[in-house]
Amino acid sequence: MREVPAGRNAPVLGSFVATQEGVVAARVAAPVEAYLVEVGDRVERGDTLVMLDDERISAERQQARAALAEARAALNTSEEEVALARQQLQRQQNLEGSSAYSKARVEDLRQELAISRAEVASAEAAVQSARADLDLAKIDLKHTEVRAPYAGVVTERMAEAGAYVNGGDPLVGLVSDQSLEIEVAVPASRLGALRQGDVVDVELSGGGTAEARVRAILPRENRMTRTRTVRLVPRFDTSARRVAAGESVTVSVPLDTSRQVLSVHKDAILRRGGQTTIYVYADGKAEVHPVKLGDEVGSRFEVLDGVAAGALAVVRGNERLRPGQPLSIDKRVGPTGDDGGQDGGGDDGDDRVQTGKQPGGDQAS
Repeated sequence: MREVPAGRNAPVLGSFVATQEGVVAARVAAPVEAYLVEVGDRVERGDTLVMLDDERISAERQQARAALAEARAALNTSEEEVALARQQLQRQQNLEGSSAYSKARVEDLRQELAISRAEVASAEAAVQSARADLDLAKIDLKHTEVRAPYAGVVTERMAEAGAYVNGGDPLVGLVSDQSLEIEVAVPASRLGALRQGDVVDVELSGGGTAEARVRAILPRENRMTRTRTVRLVPRFDTSARRVAAGESVTVSVPLDTSRQVLSVHKDAILRRGGQTTIYVYADGKAEVHPVKLGDEVGSRFEVLDGVAAGALAVVRGNERLRPGQPLSIDKRVGPTGDDGGQDGGGDDGDDRVQTGKQPGGDQAS
């Protein structure tokens, strides 16, 4: 058992997510006249997906046009009345100083002019209201053609021809497969070496590897899993790789290599009955220790709990050991490679541990 750098990378499972995905809904209430797409069809932004019956809305537009024409006619009449009242007032004022001049008549004509001007203002407001109603009718008529808000693939048809839909009712499911990102929940303890803009390796579920750039590390931690969401932008053509939203992907997350962790060689690990254990040399005998393992670090595993640093773990012949079986350390062997096993190239010079029955047959780290 010895401490080693935490390692360069750790695999974390994530998935592809679409940056544009959802339901295209009706924006007006009308019967569905026809669907122009099928599930699986690829559409471009602005393509017509569904046609709604526009008979009632067309009639409403005609009604709004008539109301606007009527309001304009009323405005013209009011403006003419203002012109007439102004003309009469001017004539009466021109008589001032003569026997035909009447001050009371002038006041009456001024009052009539004010009333006519108020009627003009009211008629102008009626015109504005009628014009707005016509604009709304035109918008409703435009929305009887339900169009794709972005390019993508149709995933679902949520109604059929003849069905009556209200504004907001779903009509088509649409997902953009050309704007996919990778979302991965990374343990907070593994974020030390990850930065926005970093390029990391990813392994696709369909085979092959590629690269992705870290776009964002969200500043919110899941209190249940102690993870943070990381979004990555693929640096490859997702459509060419035929990647789908929801597809799993393994992201190679860089770790903080300055952190030292207690580790054990993978050959020392025994998994039996749902429990992970290792055999440790203790006072000349084999002692079994249940252990809790962490990340994989090369040919070793991080040990989170169950054994202390400096212990000698048996890495060969351990599958034949029994608790309490005699062990001895063979000092003649000397350095035996990583963890005391002869697996190519030594770095720690551990001694070999032997069973009492099979000298030289079992080794430890």
